[in-house]
Amino acid sequence: MQSSAQIRAVEVEPEQNERETNFGPLASLMADPTIEEIWINSPNRIFVARGGVSELTNIVMSVGEVRALIERLLMWGGRRLDLSNPFVDARLPDGSRLHVAIPEITAVHWAVNIRKHLVRGKSLADLTAMGVMSSEVNKFLQRCVDDGINILVSGSTQAGKTTLLNALISAAPIKSRVITIEEVFELKPKLPDCVALQTRDANLQGDGEIPLRRLIKEALRMRPSRLVVGEIREAESLDLLIALNSGLPGMATIHANSARDAISKLQTLPLLAGENISHRFITPVVAAAIDLIVHVELDGTGARRVSEIVAITGRVEGDLIEIEAIFTLDRKTNSNQPRYVTGLGKVRGSRIPNYESDNRRRSSLS
Repeated sequence: MQSSAQIRAVEVEPEQNERETNFGPLASLMADPTIEEIWINSPNRIFVARGGVSELTNIVMSVGEVRALIERLLMWGGRRLDLSNPFVDARLPDGSRLHVAIPEITAVHWAVNIRKHLVRGKSLADLTAMGVMSSEVNKFLQRCVDDGINILVSGSTQAGKTTLLNALISAAPIKSRVITIEEVFELKPKLPDCVALQTRDANLQGDGEIPLRRLIKEALRMRPSRLVVGEIREAESLDLLIALNSGLPGMATIHANSARDAISKLQTLPLLAGENISHRFITPVVAAAIDLIVHVELDGTGARRVSEIVAITGRVEGDLIEIEAIFTLDRKTNSNQPRYVTGLGKVRGSRIPNYESDNRRRSSLS
């Protein structure tokens, strides 16, 4: 009779063999749970990110091995890569995200990025335990999600925007029907009623493309109680804003250096939808559609933190949308658990819940 250890070894072996077959020399890096991302600048310059910090590995590949690796990985994703389409963005079988650029877009070698999502399934409680936010911020965000507040998550690349967005969606009421819209499948909210939609590239004849804007319009016909866009980058921001202004709760992420920059960028992106869209039209639409901005950052040590949470009051002066700080990271403390400077407790003219009511209740009882 086989021991339990032997049985576990037999069960793990097919997975290891599949990983080695798919990823070849990179199999050990893919199996390492501490590695977040792998990128290839050239066959002898292969880097990884561990704890938010980049490292040069001692792995060396040939040009042929790099190309064979990408060809194997693209077979599963159904994406193509050639001179007419020198970029590719695809999802791998294990949920990782692959991006490749080839010459003449790159100078000499193929540029490859494989982004692993190790904390994708984490909840708000898990992120709090990891030091991403404080318990007060956790409770506040949970109340905002329960109340159907429209939330925009901002931050730089690798700051943890998608992970936080996934945690926020998973915190929605259990009976919520959520439609997620992405360029490449990444979100996996822990909800029973969830439909994931993904864009599609055009075929060799130039037909069949399905952009984010089309998916947002189709999602509105699918009886969503919450609409989530993985990332807004271009004209699809206009369609999302219009949907949110119709009373449908939603969430999205955006690349920005601060919460204020996120608002400014959201006022600009819809202008890409056409010449008939003006800044004067978009500004009040943004002020009415978005309630809360949660900004996350990646510091020099590799730590990911919620650095600020601001509310949009709905008031506009000229082209400036008024915001009020709710939580701001206190950078003077060196604790592993983040501490925040809080605002006044209630945002005027906003749907944001009173985030200091629990603290005041406790102080009045003591």
